[in-house]
Amino acid sequence: MESSVVSELEGTLLKDSDTFSYFMLVAFEASGLIRFALLLILWPVIRLLNMAGIEDAGLKLMIFVAVAGVPESDIESVARAVLPKFYMDDLDMEAWKVFSSHDKRVVVTKTPRIMVERFVKEHLRADEVIGSELITRFGLATGLVKLDAISERVAKLFNNEEPPTLGLGRRPVSTTPTHSFLHLCKEQLHSPFLAKEKYNDQFLRPVPVIFHDGRLVKRPTASTGLLIIFWMPLGILLAIIRIIAGLMLPFWAIPYTSRLFGGKVIVKGKPPPPPSNGSSGVLFVCSHRTLMDPVVLSSVLQRKVPAVTYSISRLSEILSPIPTVRLTRIRHVDAEKIKRELSKGDLAVCPEGTTCREPFLLRFSALFAELTDRIVPVAMNYRVGFFHATTARGWKGLDPIFFFMNPRPVYEVTFLNQLPVEATCSSGKSPHDVANYVQRILAATLGFECTNFTRKDKYRVLAGNDGTVSNTSLVDQIKKVVSTLKPFFQ
Repeated sequence: MESSVVSELEGTLLKDSDTFSYFMLVAFEASGLIRFALLLILWPVIRLLNMAGIEDAGLKLMIFVAVAGVPESDIESVARAVLPKFYMDDLDMEAWKVFSSHDKRVVVTKTPRIMVERFVKEHLRADEVIGSELITRFGLATGLVKLDAISERVAKLFNNEEPPTLGLGRRPVSTTPTHSFLHLCKEQLHSPFLAKEKYNDQFLRPVPVIFHDGRLVKRPTASTGLLIIFWMPLGILLAIIRIIAGLMLPFWAIPYTSRLFGGKVIVKGKPPPPPSNGSSGVLFVCSHRTLMDPVVLSSVLQRKVPAVTYSISRLSEILSPIPTVRLTRIRHVDAEKIKRELSKGDLAVCPEGTTCREPFLLRFSALFAELTDRIVPVAMNYRVGFFHATTARGWKGLDPIFFFMNPRPVYEVTFLNQLPVEATCSSGKSPHDVANYVQRILAATLGFECTNFTRKDKYRVLAGNDGTVSNTSLVDQIKKVVSTLKPFFQ
């Protein structure tokens, strides 16, 4: 007979029962810093309402402040691209073992369904989600929700079936609707799930989060949100100073000035010497973490190595301290461009075609393997504290600014040995075999996993497009930067 489980999300499948930080994420990513700050200011009021046992009032206030007037499509975008990573980081694996061992899985949440449905269905393999429903008008969220009785909705879901085999939830401290579904279940389990051992044999791993967007690195609890607000003005000033220093100073001085301003570059392995007169250059094949990868590579080599680019903003090209070679995605045209640059000297390329934040490498394009046998794999990785330096949904022109806004950004550059001739196309290997081999050795160096996902897969998941950047004028891009940063100085 088919077994079924109904589980509470907050405080059960997720370790943290407080949803405040997730509404802070929605406020920041779907609306901006002002709404983020407003919700933070109201945190003491929300906290008092929850402590007084008026949980629904605190929840309704959070929902209203976070989403009132926000397009429903923007909320869906945040739920698709941003929230899953933070939910996954808070997943209670012991609760997941019990939950995943049943045939039919239902999740109950006090959060609006639109915020959690993508995560619980795609990553936790849930069949149904029962939560509050946002009320919208003309495509905009009103900030109001429909809070139907949870027990009635669970009962209706199992109307013509056996009652749920198991209910997972916090121990009831009141008769709030969140907990009332438990009495409908044949058996109940509460944290710390003392009976979990019998489920270990049927344990499945949750589907990992490979693609993730959004600017915030840490889940913005009240204390973290306050720290972000106070750091923003100083971080913007620090970013401007760092960028100006990088543009004005010679490359040999950058490693010293980066340490002076709090940055750090860790170099492992031995880089090859610069090309001698008359010889072709080396192709540095890098894993792609941020827009700064080739710039950091050049600073380590202490010479300007041109970088192959595609679909980056014109402003980023203007601000780049190294030459850039813009590709067209027309294979024979791009091949000629790369060959021409290699005949002049070294060149850097990121065959993934786009950045990936999580510990995965996307599928490598095989074009680089067809054009040269002088291939040096370079494993690039980075650590930041506050802000991510990549975006799929936002404007890429701000990527370098967000990177340099971090207090202590760290880059790790690991040079691997140049590929032996027998591992290149000269020995008869296909370009795809060479590309897959380079992907595997870079992943092994970084401790990452290889995937077959591509640039288009990433942008379909995160932004609903193919990742092409429109070539707006430089003046328009500068205006966009100014309008984005203006609220920080008012």
